[in-house]
Amino acid sequence: MSMAQTPSTMIPLGTPIPHFTLPEPLSGVPISTRDLDRSKGTLVMVICNHCPYVIHVLPAIKSITEEYSKKGLAIVAFSSNDAEAYPQDGPDQIAEFAKEHALVFPYLYDETQEVARSFDAACTPEFYLFDSNDLLVYRGQIDGSTPKNDIPVTGEALRGALEALFAGEPISEDQRPSVGCNIKWKQ
Repeated sequence: MSMAQTPSTMIPLGTPIPHFTLPEPLSGVPISTRDLDRSKGTLVMVICNHCPYVIHVLPAIKSITEEYSKKGLAIVAFSSNDAEAYPQDGPDQIAEFAKEHALVFPYLYDETQEVARSFDAACTPEFYLFDSNDLLVYRGQIDGSTPKNDIPVTGEALRGALEALFAGEPISEDQRPSVGCNIKWKQ
């Protein structure tokens, strides 16, 4: 399987959160962004189970989400890959992945791919950080590390944005696209 490196689209800062409701395969319950306590901000992640880029940065995803969920950050992730063509990204596998990795956030399934389109998502992983007013303040990479370079996984880019958000400081607009596997769109 080829790893076509795809950059994220980088929607404009200040974009309002595209609210959504999706099923959480692990619990069997639909989760809505509107039901989350977004008073300290919201992190939305586009991930999938088999992407080598996601697996590569998973330690940073886990460490950041564990730390910031305790601070009150609303966190949610979804996978939008075509599960017919990529059965390893189906709902049962999403539930297994969430359980196996003890994820502290809901990991949802975007079967119609409409949510990915509403974010103009292009790759996995992608990270979108919204402030307490539901406006986009950061989008792009978690850090500069990929499976193909020797840069250590630190999560420093996303962590820096989170630190600024929680300190009430402006977030640098010098933001770099995430790179990863393209979303597997339905034909």
